[in-house]
Amino acid sequence: MTAEDDVSGPLSRSRERVRVRARTLRENATDAETQLWYHLRDRRLAGYKFRRQRSVGPYFADFACLDAKLIVELDGGQHSDAIAYDEARTRFMEAEGFRVLRFWNNDVLTQVDLVKEQILQALQTLTPALSRKREREQDTKDLSP
Repeated sequence: MTAEDDVSGPLSRSRERVRVRARTLRENATDAETQLWYHLRDRRLAGYKFRRQRSVGPYFADFACLDAKLIVELDGGQHSDAIAYDEARTRFMEAEGFRVLRFWNNDVLTQVDLVKEQILQALQTLTPALSRKREREQDTKDLSP
């Protein structure tokens, strides 16, 4: 067996590490992440698809809507000690073309409807082309017998 036949090369190991890390983060979700995920999963928020613990470069986004290039981050008390890290992380994600929304865990736990409304407003301002596409699809449905 040559090195070329080895399918468990560094790229495969790297992908596996990312997959395992994402699964671990999902399994150890905070109460706020669990509550918000209930409202975002299965296209429950206006039909937008969200993924949780999605890797973006060396970071993991709590929630990401890839179509709209929107990332939603939830911050607990520990984030007040990691402001510089969070700013660098946000700058990286924005450089990748994402818009980043941040909410405190307490806001999600006490005002989830307000958080959902702010996410929806961001989605609607980020995806006008997607909205026009949906309008055309609706027009097509209206014309069919």
